[in-house]
Amino acid sequence: MTLTEEARSKVGAGGRVVIPAEYRRALGLRIGDPVILRLEHGQLRILTQTEAVRRAQEIVRRYVAPERSLADELLVERHQAAERE
Repeated sequence: MTLTEEARSKVGAGGRVVIPAEYRRALGLRIGDPVILRLEHGQLRILTQTEAVRRAQEIVRRYVAPERSLADELLVERHQAAERE
């Protein structure tokens, strides 16, 4: 599947929209998987949770030096907070 392909679907009962099987396969989606819906410039975008996390990490990387680990800093802060309790 290329990025230029389109598929048609209809809005069903309860606002449900069926994502065609080939699209689900291309995204690695299975029944029950969480997705993120975004409304951007009049378009509805559906992102897998993995893709949404990847994009968020990409944004954060712009503001954090490569040698800095926010996860390590958080762990240190949590350990210090636990010691104070």
